[in-house]
Amino acid sequence: MKIGIVCYPTFGGSGVVATELGLGLAKRGHKIHFITYRQPVRLAQHHFHENVFFHEVSNADYPLFEYPPYDTALASKMVDVVKYENLDLLHVHYAIPHATVAYIVKKILLTEGRYVPVVTTLHGTDITLVGNNRAFAPVVEFSINKSDGVTAVSQSLKNDTLAHFKIAKDIEVIYNFIDFERFKKINKDHFKKIIAPNGEKILVHTSNFRKVKRVEDVIFIFKKVYEKIPSKLLLIGDGPERQHLEELCRDIGLCNEIRFLGKQDAIEELLAIADLFVIPSGSESFGLSALEAMACEVPVLSTNAGGLPEVNIHGVTGYLSEVGNVDEMAKYAIELLCNEELHQTFRRNALAQAKRFDLHNILPLYEAYYESVLEKVMIGY
Repeated sequence: MKIGIVCYPTFGGSGVVATELGLGLAKRGHKIHFITYRQPVRLAQHHFHENVFFHEVSNADYPLFEYPPYDTALASKMVDVVKYENLDLLHVHYAIPHATVAYIVKKILLTEGRYVPVVTTLHGTDITLVGNNRAFAPVVEFSINKSDGVTAVSQSLKNDTLAHFKIAKDIEVIYNFIDFERFKKINKDHFKKIIAPNGEKILVHTSNFRKVKRVEDVIFIFKKVYEKIPSKLLLIGDGPERQHLEELCRDIGLCNEIRFLGKQDAIEELLAIADLFVIPSGSESFGLSALEAMACEVPVLSTNAGGLPEVNIHGVTGYLSEVGNVDEMAKYAIELLCNEELHQTFRRNALAQAKRFDLHNILPLYEAYYESVLEKVMIGY
């Protein structure tokens, strides 16, 4: 198949999943055309592949526009790529604005007698946060219903979508996935000795440092753990809460034990030295970062928000707590880190659970879904 993938090219989960999906499909022989305003982060990290193409959306600056109309530029580029690369299907990730733009693209191409089916994948905040905003909700609902196929990355997100919007379409749950060629336990003992020279336990958190990620809770959990167990905390990522979090570390006197590492490409190398991954989010459609940690044999301490219980199994791969229950989460962390036998069992369980989400298990589900959408289009049009 010739597939156009439209996504955000950033470090966020939707862009990562879209890029890894496209690369996986390319390895299986499909022609994959990425259409976005910048080369996706994960795409830039991979070597050239004969089945992968990148089409940059350029946004012309014009004095009339305070904010250049990206949607219009994107639609024009999508039309161009569909026509001249003869795409079979468009797969748009994150409903806003991609599903809406895809509908416009379909209408433009119909005037030329061409119908291109659109699959929309919902990733989380496009439904639960941004999409649920009254300013966007009617357009999001319309665009989802006008897609030829709709997928969600967890059952929790599907339920949220049906609760927030009047959706006439069936929503297929196809989970996020992990590429075990990249995310796996590797020996980085020399690096671990630099971070924890006296054998301290290493806790890790990675996110975009927004309020919904509750990184402040990570620090308070770590403070309680540190009072009982020699330990270090690695905070990976960046975002609007970072300055506040750095100030918090200074206020509680733990600057020497907490390291802010900023955005990192080689996340797997940092996960390789972790003893526990902490993700206390207030909302999480799936928990891709938790899955990446589990693939590297790291137990997960998380809330029970959204899709996290579909990934992290309480008492098996880690622990689940109510949002904001810092005391309980710290108690679980201390119990686990003080029991080496239990910790090793959780490491093995985490890997076994992660294997359920192996990229090679999920790719055929997307291929089958594409085929079903194309078949329905053939019958209907």
